[in-house]
Amino acid sequence: MSSNDDQIAQAERRFGVRFPEDYRHFLATEGSIAWFVPPADDFLMINATAELIEVNEAGDFQERFPGSVVIGGDGSREMLTYDFRQEPPPLVLLDVSAQDWSSAIHQATSFSALLEQFPETGWKWGESEPSPA
Repeated sequence: MSSNDDQIAQAERRFGVRFPEDYRHFLATEGSIAWFVPPADDFLMINATAELIEVNEAGDFQERFPGSVVIGGDGSREMLTYDFRQEPPPLVLLDVSAQDWSSAIHQATSFSALLEQFPETGWKWGESEPSPA
């Protein structure tokens, strides 16, 4: 097992989840990204594995959003977050000041879908997904 695989496993143990395979593959091969994406004209940041625990603990995300794991964001206030209350976990956007899941804005059904659609759509700001039943 590589050191990166060890970090992924450590993060999964810390959050009590198993990351989806497409995201695990990204972490193992790419690690992280932070770039301005044309033509969407939006900034996309995906945190490195080593930053996941620190980022999630800094914002008390587990307490405010049980089942959440922040994996990145827009480089400012918006946090790209897995919602592990659902299976498979979708990706949503949460403002750092949000108090609960009602503020979540659905972004994509998977990490691969997010990366595929992001250059065209950028961040989705007003589309909310219905809460899980």
